[in-house]
Amino acid sequence: VQLVESGGGSVQTGGSLNLSCVASGDSIKTYAMGWFRQGPGQEREGVAAIDEDAWLMYTDSTRGRFTASRDRAKNTWWLQMTRLRPEDSGMYYCAADTVDYGLRASYTYWGQGTQVTVS
Repeated sequence: VQLVESGGGSVQTGGSLNLSCVASGDSIKTYAMGWFRQGPGQEREGVAAIDEDAWLMYTDSTRGRFTASRDRAKNTWWLQMTRLRPEDSGMYYCAADTVDYGLRASYTYWGQGTQVTVS
């Protein structure tokens, strides 16, 4: 499966962005996915995840501000980010697998990333 993220950009503190991850090559129906962030010189960290049954997982930092969702008809996952903070800045990646890895960066399929900058 191929993944393509979009929706990143530059926003001010407190702003919002809506990221999308479009899958091709297979139906997302049986896939779990995660959203990951990587800042300069930092390790990639999970910020949200949604499994094939639509169970959601967030970190303490993102819970209440980020919302992960999916649209099976459009083969797309979404990450709505609100009340953004400078520390949310980084390259955001979506990742998917038929195994549910939650917030662990063990997924097989990865997108190319989309940059988010909060100032």
